[in-house]
Amino acid sequence: MATTPERLTIAQYFEYLRSLYPGWDCALERSLREQFDLPPDRALGKLSHGMRMKAMLTGVLSFRPKLLVLDEPLSGLDPLVRDEVMSGLLAQAGETTILISSHELSEIESCTTHVAFMARGRLLFQEPIEVLTARFRDVTAVLPQPVDRKRLPASWLNVQMDGTALRFVDSAHEGESALRDALQRHCGTVGHVEAAPLSLRDISKALMRATRQEA
Repeated sequence: MATTPERLTIAQYFEYLRSLYPGWDCALERSLREQFDLPPDRALGKLSHGMRMKAMLTGVLSFRPKLLVLDEPLSGLDPLVRDEVMSGLLAQAGETTILISSHELSEIESCTTHVAFMARGRLLFQEPIEVLTARFRDVTAVLPQPVDRKRLPASWLNVQMDGTALRFVDSAHEGESALRDALQRHCGTVGHVEAAPLSLRDISKALMRATRQEA
């Protein structure tokens, strides 16, 4: 979290910020301060972590930036404050591009439009979330006999064999028919097949496991 002038009250803090931005939106500031229930006479140094986050969020949204970059904005916040922070962000999403770096994937999945995944400082992909969730499936298949994992497609991640039960994450899913065809090509006759969608959190876990195995 950025350093704040702890001796200033919330009212003094916003008076100071108004002087820095010619395009400051006073009406938006008032609306956000009311929405977040920010006490004007409370010193910033006396605020809880959640209240300080809401004060800072009000401060950055009120000058209506074109781009807002947030690093772990939900870390350490209780569930109610998380909802309030996300609600405040979503209210401005129409005119501000908001880039969030976060491990709280279940909290941001419902409001995310695009996802980028990085591993060891390298960008692996960037795409709309609907494309990402459509191409990932948790697959379980019953085979006539065990198969050599090295012969399976690279897009099948985190392959596990338990007897004749094969489980993997399909990262290039194109439908049930295409999946069964691929299984038959690489594994022979296939019995029961299940392919379940994955949440953004589970997709991230699958990708992290796969990149660790590659390393």
